[in-house]
Amino acid sequence: MDKQRDLIRTIDMEYDSAFWNYMKAKNYQEEHLGTGRISQDGGYEIPYGDVSKLLSLLHDENMMRRICTLVNLCGSEYTIVAKQCDDISKWVKEGETIPIYDGMDDFTPFPVGNHKLCSLVKLNEDFVHDATFNFRDYLLRRFAKCMGRQEENAFLCGDGINKPVGVLHPEYGAEAGCETQEISADDIITLFFSLKPEYRQDAVWIMNDATALHLRKLKDDSGNYLWRSTDDSIFGRKVMISNFMPDMEAGKIPVVFGDFSYYWIICRRLPNFRTLSEEFCIRSQVGYLGTEHMEGRLVRREAVKALQIASA
Repeated sequence: MDKQRDLIRTIDMEYDSAFWNYMKAKNYQEEHLGTGRISQDGGYEIPYGDVSKLLSLLHDENMMRRICTLVNLCGSEYTIVAKQCDDISKWVKEGETIPIYDGMDDFTPFPVGNHKLCSLVKLNEDFVHDATFNFRDYLLRRFAKCMGRQEENAFLCGDGINKPVGVLHPEYGAEAGCETQEISADDIITLFFSLKPEYRQDAVWIMNDATALHLRKLKDDSGNYLWRSTDDSIFGRKVMISNFMPDMEAGKIPVVFGDFSYYWIICRRLPNFRTLSEEFCIRSQVGYLGTEHMEGRLVRREAVKALQIASA
């Protein structure tokens, strides 16, 4: 057992060394990269030891990763089986039939897509080959920032065509909770109570900066601000800012409120990277192409409610 563990460690170290030498265009042994080769993308999977680092950085860059459910579902064809009804809890008399069959047909399958996100990062060759420069950390941070922005945009606004199905999708996204011409304090109260109590406990608000500025000025009938500035919350529920959310324009959804643990971010494959040295060498640069395969889906629509501005 110890020998097997040592062998795994050796293989991991060999792959790690070969991968980062490949990324820095240094000498590396091709055979040590063989296990991580992704033929469809032409790149190599990120070493296992760097996965948690990249995921942590993506967590910082992408607000949706901090409030949604992350699912690893690697493979070619899969279907999500998501619950679309209330769970069952019932007091039964000793010897009485337990109502397990009442919920057996309450699962609705959702197809899981496999959408490809490509991100390009360019670095000057001087940085890449500088022994004192923390190349690994810097490159991971650049990719996390680049990937994270596109992820957040898609998880909110994605139309499901070559990208995930976002929270704002008209058919598969959040349910309507309130419609108004101009957002008032009463509209925010209506939106809050349109969400079932079981979802309110862990619910958050999502909006962009312009909408947040408007809501910070709203007061109730007693002249009290709805927005609590001490912790940036409304009715005790945290406000999250994403500037990928639409503005307060006719036909748009500028505010959503709900329990976003019911939005699943599905990783179909570990991120992989490849170098593009030849394409950028005349500019003394090295290009890096990072690829992710992902899906996103709101598996219970009633868990998130939307405030929509009425069409003109």
